[in-house]
Amino acid sequence: MEGFITVGIVQTALELGMIYGLVALSLFISFKILNICDLSTDGCYTLGCAVSAIVTLAGHPILAIFAAIAAGVLSGFVTAILQTKFGVESILAGIIVNTGLYSINLAVMGFKSNVAVFGTDTLFSLVKGLIPGAFWAEWYKLITVTVIVLIACFLIWWFLGTRLGLSIRATGDSPAMVRASSINTGFTIVVGMCVANAFTGLAGALTAQYDKSVDITRGTGMVTVALASVIIGGIFYNKGNMLKKIIFVVIGSCIYRFIVSLALRLNVPTEFFKLVSALIVAVAIAAPSAKKMLKLKGQKRKARKNRLALANGIGEENSTAANEKED
Repeated sequence: MEGFITVGIVQTALELGMIYGLVALSLFISFKILNICDLSTDGCYTLGCAVSAIVTLAGHPILAIFAAIAAGVLSGFVTAILQTKFGVESILAGIIVNTGLYSINLAVMGFKSNVAVFGTDTLFSLVKGLIPGAFWAEWYKLITVTVIVLIACFLIWWFLGTRLGLSIRATGDSPAMVRASSINTGFTIVVGMCVANAFTGLAGALTAQYDKSVDITRGTGMVTVALASVIIGGIFYNKGNMLKKIIFVVIGSCIYRFIVSLALRLNVPTEFFKLVSALIVAVAIAAPSAKKMLKLKGQKRKARKNRLALANGIGEENSTAANEKED
């Protein structure tokens, strides 16, 4: 077992899980908080990768992070405007933006299908040189992404606790009630979508500098990955404060990446990775219902045993009473 699951596998799964956790947080805001199905995530993630790669190649790896975040905000803004100003359904708005982003991403990448980020500094190479030592040289990537993700989690928790954040949460729960309170639901949706896609852009920026390469199809299936992470994280909590929910979304992303790593170790063909992802999502979605069914069956079994015990007890009492009467 030790040879099957190595430290390197766990480390890589945690690193990628943390990065993809940012996309899961984005979907958590749009899907769980705003109750909007944002299908532009795939294109927005690739946009973050492309912008980050081009700006990094220009010699500005730190600026590349903020540029990718700004690109994500712009993507979310367009998606939200289509919904709020032009009455386009959220699913259709996401599809439209995702389709348009394919051409935009190609344009950002200089109309190349892939771009390599070599021969220049990245965020990770800059961080690696901060502290000497073998331990830091081995774990600096995981520590870096963990710090960034923890900061992101805290910022989301803080923002959702502000007046505007509470309005966004209320918009997802009951738009009619929010409108009755004289709050502009269109504005809250736009802000929420911009914030959500900002984290998708950040995830793309980190991925580009982590892998040192970008491909036009890099974001394909990212919605499925994020959805699986959100659902897996939701298995571990039913109720709790917002910070706990946010943390478990990231944990769900790490668990998802660990499952994918196990699939790699089992030599599952890459052609079946999408199927593996779909199965993970299906199992994660079905898990709460399966848990309730098992609990209900247990309760029925217990009730049946109690009825049998009660019936046996009554029978024994009647038998004893009859014997006493005969005596």
